[in-house]
Amino acid sequence: MKTIRRMVHREVLAAVALVTLGFLALFFFFDLIDELRSVARMPDTYPLSQAVLYVLLGMPTHLYELLPITVLIGTIFVMARFAQSSEFTILRTSGLGPGRALSMLLLLGCVFVVLTFALGDYVAPASDRAAQVVKSKGLARLTTGGTGAWLKERQGEDSVAVNIRSIRSDGLMEDVRIYRFDRESRLASRVLAQSATVAPQGDAWVLRQVQSDTFVRGASGETQRAERLELAELRWATGITADMVSAAVLQPDRMATVDLFQYVRHLEANGQSAQRYEIEFWRKVFYPLSCLVMVVLALPFAYLHFRAGSTTGYVFGGVMAGISFFLLNNVFGFAGTLQNWSPWLTAAAPGLIYSIASLAAFGWLVLRR
Repeated sequence: MKTIRRMVHREVLAAVALVTLGFLALFFFFDLIDELRSVARMPDTYPLSQAVLYVLLGMPTHLYELLPITVLIGTIFVMARFAQSSEFTILRTSGLGPGRALSMLLLLGCVFVVLTFALGDYVAPASDRAAQVVKSKGLARLTTGGTGAWLKERQGEDSVAVNIRSIRSDGLMEDVRIYRFDRESRLASRVLAQSATVAPQGDAWVLRQVQSDTFVRGASGETQRAERLELAELRWATGITADMVSAAVLQPDRMATVDLFQYVRHLEANGQSAQRYEIEFWRKVFYPLSCLVMVVLALPFAYLHFRAGSTTGYVFGGVMAGISFFLLNNVFGFAGTLQNWSPWLTAAAPGLIYSIASLAAFGWLVLRR
């Protein structure tokens, strides 16, 4: 049985690696074509070599996104080829029952689960941050939307809203605006700074070229006057860390699971909507497990009875099944955000649907035929 397991695992790993390399080559080509427009606009500050490096640093993110579908396609190709050449029939007569075949593929699927988790939580976020730094060196700064990044924090009875227009590659925040509201939601002060950096201790920001306006109110609550203060440097105590600022700039699906969890807690503690980030957190939790769903979905192809023809049609069916899984995953994510569904159920639903479908197909082909 060890020999059979070693043979099947070797064939599946080789097929998955080949399919993955093919997809990554396509994504590299299309991403590079897209970056050539920026190279053409700024050839002096953003040369071709820098664009190629940026695209290469984005490959781990693509690998993380593609791994479940390449696992499905590669496993379907191997299982269908075994069925076509009657190799799997010989393996069945040698004692490879349905339970052993399923456990053998699930063991291999666990390897892909660990690989996907490591890519999504460690390799892809680090490479994505490095890619943003590489691109920002040529484009000068990173921004998010037309108004920049917004964060909120509660300090005692007051609430603070922070706006950051852009972030440079060295971590310097530019055009920082800090608005403080009292417990009655009235504007108490406003701080404008040309730039800011997070202090090494992480418990404060160092603001530079500061203009501070404090609004003094009378007994009736109406604003009587505004006291303006201009400073070259100001230390502002805050619990907003550099990771939270990065989280506001980066897309949530490119953040590590721990960072997403901490950012969700920060949003909830400050009374902000965290539905989108909660869904992304649970998707990060369940996404690696989709590799197990894919290998189970591919196993019924080994029990198809045919001798002639090619495996092209079955591989194409695997591609369509993988694409439909991604479409369903995205549809549930958007629908869950709009309809305020339970985050963990929204993230787990596509995997549960495909697990039921794959187990039903496996039961029909193996147990009833």
